[in-house]
Amino acid sequence: AAVLGWGSLSPLGGDPLTAWEAVLNGDSGIQRLQDDWSKDLAVQIAGRVPETALAGLSPLLRRRSDRCAQLALLAARQAWSMAKPHCSGIQAERIAVVLGTGIGGLSTMHDQHTQLTAGGPAKVNPLTVPMLIPDAPAGQVAIDLGLHGGAHTPVSACASGAEALMLAQMLLNDDRADLVLAGGAEAPVNRLGLVGFSAMRALSTSNDSPQTACRPYSLDRNGFVLSEGAGVLALMRESDVRSPAVLGWQLACGSSSDGYHIVTPEPQGLQASRAIDDALARSGLEAKDLCAVQAHATGTALGDLAESQALRRSLGSCLDGLPVQAPKGQLGHLLGAAGAVETILAFQALRQGILPKSPNSSPLDPEVELNVNCQNNVKLPDTGNKKRYLLKNTFGFGGHNISLILSSP
Repeated sequence: AAVLGWGSLSPLGGDPLTAWEAVLNGDSGIQRLQDDWSKDLAVQIAGRVPETALAGLSPLLRRRSDRCAQLALLAARQAWSMAKPHCSGIQAERIAVVLGTGIGGLSTMHDQHTQLTAGGPAKVNPLTVPMLIPDAPAGQVAIDLGLHGGAHTPVSACASGAEALMLAQMLLNDDRADLVLAGGAEAPVNRLGLVGFSAMRALSTSNDSPQTACRPYSLDRNGFVLSEGAGVLALMRESDVRSPAVLGWQLACGSSSDGYHIVTPEPQGLQASRAIDDALARSGLEAKDLCAVQAHATGTALGDLAESQALRRSLGSCLDGLPVQAPKGQLGHLLGAAGAVETILAFQALRQGILPKSPNSSPLDPEVELNVNCQNNVKLPDTGNKKRYLLKNTFGFGGHNISLILSSP
């Protein structure tokens, strides 16, 4: 599938270019929370979208939609504005929306439960249900842009955004749509979100050093950092592309399920490896054709090690020469939005021929046998007129595994 547009909001900026420049500069989007509601929490760090990025929303939309849907809507508008000039003749009935989320309207759920407890039933917002349901972001985007080709919502934890990209390609391949806006959105940075993830000991507790708290593949990693954001890509069938303005190609998607544990990954990465193998086989490529890997790498002890073993199993000795990037050290973990926001960064890396560094990954865990670029941005090989190929992994609670093969234009 051809990528004709993209949009994102993340802790590193309110659009893809701003986020890309921040990543190249080694900036961090993680901050110490100053909200009164966070002062008694064990974890007081998170990644937030700058409030200035939400200025384009009407007061009515801000009142009637959860922050998760608001972020999705703004990212979708960015992607649509890029893609629309290249979509003349495509009817609204042939444009689909696939927007994943891990949780959905968590802040609405938390706020309205608080209202119910404090003030009784009369204080609950009549729009509580349509604001908190996971498919609200997809529905809001379809309503806002007037699209009628179907609105779909994969909910597969941290793999949701990447699974949306896979479903988009399936819709195109099955001729159910001619253009798909696909990605993910998440807004979990609130009291309930932080307490919930903290209670299961998934989060980093490095409150005094927010910018270095998330340390993927590092020897001293101690959990991920919760973040919010949204990413949306506009995808079209290769046979329908009539414009030279292709930003990149989503060649293939692989998937598998661990069938192991609701939270813990299968420790040897056996099924994650199957997703990688599936993606490579569907793309027609081999490990030696890749120029880089963008890893899921959340900064958890078990998850990072399982992924490194999966990569070794699938890519073998080819892995020794492949630079590996771990974007969550700067972004934090955007849960259901992570796969889409990070995929946009991966496409930018392929276009520019630069794989950003992973600044918090040093000292590298000796059990992680990967070529993680800890210190410097890496120049990708000059392939002349040939495409560059990258493997992107996204894994989620419940054992959801998605791997994508991406290429430069």
